[in-house]
Amino acid sequence: MAPPARRLGRVAAALSLALAWSSLRPARAACPSLFGGGTSLDPGAARAHVEWIDAHLAVTARRARIWTWSWGGGIGASGVASLAVVAFVAPADRIDWYTSAGSAAVGVLPFVLTPLAVMRDARALHQRLDALPRDAPEDAVCSLLSDAETKLAHDAEDERSQQRWYVHVGNLVFNTGVMLFLGLGYHRWESGIINGVAGAVVGEALILTQPNATVDEAAAYRAGREPAGGPRIAVGYGDRF
Repeated sequence: MAPPARRLGRVAAALSLALAWSSLRPARAACPSLFGGGTSLDPGAARAHVEWIDAHLAVTARRARIWTWSWGGGIGASGVASLAVVAFVAPADRIDWYTSAGSAAVGVLPFVLTPLAVMRDARALHQRLDALPRDAPEDAVCSLLSDAETKLAHDAEDERSQQRWYVHVGNLVFNTGVMLFLGLGYHRWESGIINGVAGAVVGEALILTQPNATVDEAAAYRAGREPAGGPRIAVGYGDRF
């Protein structure tokens, strides 16, 4: 199987040819599409659109897996390290390390409970596309196009929602709580501030580095154009609020 990035050039060329060919062919039964704000595509063009979506989701899914395992593994490892230190510190200091380990456990939960949907959707779409024969009936191609466009829109909204303002607020509130827990509860303001500030910085870095290219790709698709330069790593707040 060709790497996702290599498939993009082939798919983009096939899509361009399919769109040009469909404009020259006589009208025939077609598949409804979200492309260009709502249009109809003949089966050949519809399949090219599915392949375009498949290739773009595959790239973002690969980046999402790297992001997930890098951040999730790093945060999890920091929690384990905090617990390992407990046996070697004074009993009065152990609450700092227990709190650090607990914060790390909470930090790993989003990767387990709400992983980026594109990782699952890209795999499912690619399996369906691989299973679709070249001479598949039109209704099967139309069904796959609808599924692909639904996944593109859903993944874009999922990426957008995981960077909205309330996610940032939640990060700040949680880490402020960690600081107050140690400060007010145990009069350990120094370690409380260190834990709170470090946690907030790591949380913001995690949010800001989350892959979100599908947001722009879905918008471009609805507008009837390919995103310039193909898939990319989009970092920052942008219009994700």
